[in-house]
Amino acid sequence: MTAVADRSLGPELARTETIGADTDVLVIGLTSSEDGPAIVPEDLFGDVLTADVRAELLDQLGAVGAKGKAEELTRIPAPAGLDGVTSVLAVGLGSADKLDAEQVRRSAGVAARSLSGTELVATTLSGLDIGAAAEGFYLGAYSFTPFRSDKSAPKPDERPVARVELLVPEPGFGEEALFRAQLTAEAVATARDFVNTPPSHLFPAEFAARAEELAEAAGLTVEVLDEKALEAGGYGGVLGVGKGSSRPPRLIRISYAGGPKKVALVGKGITFDTGGISIKPAQNMENMTSDMAGAAAVIAATLLAARLSLPITVTATVPMAENMPSATAQRPGDVLTQYGGTTVEVLNTDAEGRLILADAIVRASEDEPEYLIDVATLTGAQMVALGTRTPGVMGTDEFRDRVARISREVGENGWAMPLPAELRSDLNSKIADLANVAPHRWGGMLSAGLFLQEFVPENVQWAHLDVAGPAYNTGGPFGYIGKGGTGVPVRTLIAVLQDIAAE
Repeated sequence: MTAVADRSLGPELARTETIGADTDVLVIGLTSSEDGPAIVPEDLFGDVLTADVRAELLDQLGAVGAKGKAEELTRIPAPAGLDGVTSVLAVGLGSADKLDAEQVRRSAGVAARSLSGTELVATTLSGLDIGAAAEGFYLGAYSFTPFRSDKSAPKPDERPVARVELLVPEPGFGEEALFRAQLTAEAVATARDFVNTPPSHLFPAEFAARAEELAEAAGLTVEVLDEKALEAGGYGGVLGVGKGSSRPPRLIRISYAGGPKKVALVGKGITFDTGGISIKPAQNMENMTSDMAGAAAVIAATLLAARLSLPITVTATVPMAENMPSATAQRPGDVLTQYGGTTVEVLNTDAEGRLILADAIVRASEDEPEYLIDVATLTGAQMVALGTRTPGVMGTDEFRDRVARISREVGENGWAMPLPAELRSDLNSKIADLANVAPHRWGGMLSAGLFLQEFVPENVQWAHLDVAGPAYNTGGPFGYIGKGGTGVPVRTLIAVLQDIAAE
């Protein structure tokens, strides 16, 4: 087994009541208004940002045109009153009346990305929301470099910021919030690492082995089914998708037993998706390294639930396969038998994610959970409907709306979508219980959700998150999101688990 990628974690995070003499940069927040920019928070850190220092900073910032617009960056020399600080970076927070935790998180991320090569940063953004500031700095500084040789490895002045000291007004301030934020950011980074690892190095057996290593290190129960166990157990969906690859499929189950209430997490783990016999266009196919982002998210969230000692039981059921075309691959027109006995006519081998998820959902439901959440980079239709930053959330009405609301609260933007009854008949097969796709392109995200609904018990509160676009950023960096794996929806999942634990 290849070891889990050895990359430097995000910056070291610490609380501090004073600015150290060797601080390179002080990051402050700037809001915008008709009266000009204002430094926030206004009522904290008076010993650091005295009235004279604030006035001088505002004069200098105004002189160079700083407005405080959201995520605007303005760097100036530190005034004499900030002993030991080399420079001040003002990051825009936008209008004060619209300022929330997500804006703090985004602005901290933008600041972190601009501070490459910096050893020590202090910030007053912690006075607005220490958890959001910590997550933003950690995730904004994230980089993935295990596959760079000395030829292209980051030079010292290109490396992410090493340490961020979050200013606090008194001892104990924000201690618990910072603890949770650091663990959450580390979980998001773990998911990003999985997604960013290329398929040459993260095939099903290797993915399962790495997940098993992390889970066992956390003291969790792990079960891994190889191809022989999958065949003996009747996992026709996972086997059908994986039969075209020389690298056979796996199914891993990771369990954290924290309390009587049970939550099942299921994640799509297609380590690479060519489309199979229904092969995809060559252009941009390299992005299909991200087709296991749902699996990465539920594994990371389960580990995080354990690290936070949530008083619930969480079990991740993760099917893993590589969807390849070959002489042994399943064909359009084949019929497979899913785990549990439902037969499916495979009309399009590129609609493979729902086949492996169906097996995993039925297996996860045997544990009799009260709640079941599945996560998948499932359909291109998600991006057509909602763009690349908004997950579609489907499922049982009440739980769907709850998950979508929580997702928006944490800044991951989930949006509730329907499962229209009239689309269900489009999944009827001439020869089997179900077809894996509808005979048209309308409502493709919703049809996929309807397919999965067939495998969810009626008494289970269920949510299905389609994160085809949000899980992988192919554009330029924004906020605390860089190119590649985003870690969406780890923060949604853990917030939902915390909400369930609080019932």
